[in-house]
Amino acid sequence: MPTAAPEPAGRRPPVRDPEAPRRVTLLELFFDLVYVAALALISRHLVGSVSWERAAESLVMLMAIWWTWAITTLVTDIYDPQRTEIKLLIVAVMFGALLMTTAIPEAFSSRGLVFAGTYVAIHLGRGLFLMPAVRRHPQSNQRALRIFVWFAVSAVPWLVGALAAHGTARLLLWFGALAIDYLGFRLAYPVPVLGAVPDSQRNVTAEHLSERYQQFFIIALGDAVLVAGTVFSLHHSEVENLAAFTVAFATTLLLWRIYVHKSGELLPHAIARAAQPSRFLNTAPYTHLMMVAGVVTTAAGFDLVLLEPTGHTPPAWLAVILGGPALFLTGRAAFEYEVFSRVSPSRPGGVLALLTIAPAGLFLAPVYASAGAMLVLAGVASADYRRSRGRPPEEPMPPH
Repeated sequence: MPTAAPEPAGRRPPVRDPEAPRRVTLLELFFDLVYVAALALISRHLVGSVSWERAAESLVMLMAIWWTWAITTLVTDIYDPQRTEIKLLIVAVMFGALLMTTAIPEAFSSRGLVFAGTYVAIHLGRGLFLMPAVRRHPQSNQRALRIFVWFAVSAVPWLVGALAAHGTARLLLWFGALAIDYLGFRLAYPVPVLGAVPDSQRNVTAEHLSERYQQFFIIALGDAVLVAGTVFSLHHSEVENLAAFTVAFATTLLLWRIYVHKSGELLPHAIARAAQPSRFLNTAPYTHLMMVAGVVTTAAGFDLVLLEPTGHTPPAWLAVILGGPALFLTGRAAFEYEVFSRVSPSRPGGVLALLTIAPAGLFLAPVYASAGAMLVLAGVASADYRRSRGRPPEEPMPPH
């Protein structure tokens, strides 16, 4: 019997070929550029008037920006980014993320609708675009429908917060909307009749997913580098300027070193060895969000220290200067558990050390408080080095 002719590429659903390589494309790297500006504006928003309210606002905006990136990364892992329709989708999300970024400085005042409306449009628009594109692939179509339903539900508090609420009310509504979005992902988007997305449709690719998360963490470090290179006060002595700059640079280098040491290097191998690779899909967005939040907060601390390295350190400033590294180490501990199923004592030890030096930081100049945080991170990095020196490479042991 004659063999049926293969279906033309343009008529096939744009899902990934399981046998095709899944290296990160240049368009995905280009897409990431938007987030350099977004993270920089969020860290600037945090230090505009350091307070718990500002911190909560910055967290909401970071979680929203992060979720546009994380879900788009999932899309490019499931669908073929070389197909024209997926390229158009990535570009459209890039435009939306950039529009959201422009609204960050006024998201909790005059431009709330731009920020929330664009976020909603990105996630609902993606579903409306994908469902017709994968209509010939029932499993993918149902998966896209499930995700669309959850984002349609969260759109209500997003838009109500933007249109009819201000201040704390808007903050609470947007936190509630994000809770729906993050919970829906964690539960695999269950909906009536269809149920949740099956585990067989939630498998991830070690090479692609690990590269994408590593790249975003480097982007977050880029925010710290940007602050160190641009927020350089000319109102102090050269010695004070150089001291603050050196501490900022060394801290950034230590954050990178602690991230990549073993867990960062072995992430693709850990995903590949996992009995259920979808476990990483369930946890990686949250652990990396925590580490990115720590880096963004640390960058905000650089901003404060570089502008005013000497003088009194207000408690709110100290919370930013020490809280950023503490948040990073907490996320890094969870990340280590993802890869090795254990947590090195240096991670919680570093957090404890930061809490221990906090009272003394109230009586020191900001540059000395920042130097204290740097020394704690140096201790963690040193402990990592001593633990692995002279030993054979450790095999990843992801949770089962």
